[in-house]
Amino acid sequence: MSGTLYFVPTPIGNLEDMTFRAVNVLNEVDYILCEDTRTSGILLKHYDISKPTRSYHLHNEHTATEKVIQDLKNGQNIGIITDAGTPGISDPGYLLAKACADENIEMICLPGATAFVPALVVSGLPNHDFYFAGFLPQKKGRQTKLKQLAAEKKTIILYESPHKINTTLEQIKEFFGEETRVSLSREISKKFEETKRGTINELIEFSKSKTLKGEIVLVINNTV
Repeated sequence: MSGTLYFVPTPIGNLEDMTFRAVNVLNEVDYILCEDTRTSGILLKHYDISKPTRSYHLHNEHTATEKVIQDLKNGQNIGIITDAGTPGISDPGYLLAKACADENIEMICLPGATAFVPALVVSGLPNHDFYFAGFLPQKKGRQTKLKQLAAEKKTIILYESPHKINTTLEQIKEFFGEETRVSLSREISKKFEETKRGTINELIEFSKSKTLKGEIVLVINNTV
């Protein structure tokens, strides 16, 4: 019998967002795949989880996947976690999920933390039909992607880093129009959690007036 791969969401900020089930699963698997074993080590120590860990990240997932699949075929149960949030959502995990699906290996994804859901809910923007785009391409294909998103008459959700946020807001204004309403959420679940809502011009002014820190989620109303 093959083992099971468990996708285990981890807190995106507040350690109290770890679920009882997530802790139980990580205590029961044979080993845990981590995006960064040092970062995950802090979380695992906090919850007294002492299972072996192995690195599984964007730079080694192509080579590491084959060994993980073999371990699963040999009956081992394996958990995969990332630095924060749900594995496979703008984080490593997709290649392993595809490989498991191809080999008909059982996968279970636990419900849990992911940044875009709370950002969408508190945006106050239409959430019945949305497009989650994750991070925009850094260079090649960036403008093409923005044109594609501008053609989607849905609420658009993006992730962005602090050092790119001003550029991205200016590009949203260029491709979506200056009347576009946007919600910016950052530091979700942390002490300095903040959400700013307004027109794209108001968001640009807000972003330039202070140094933003933490992962940022942008919710764009493109339904009108």
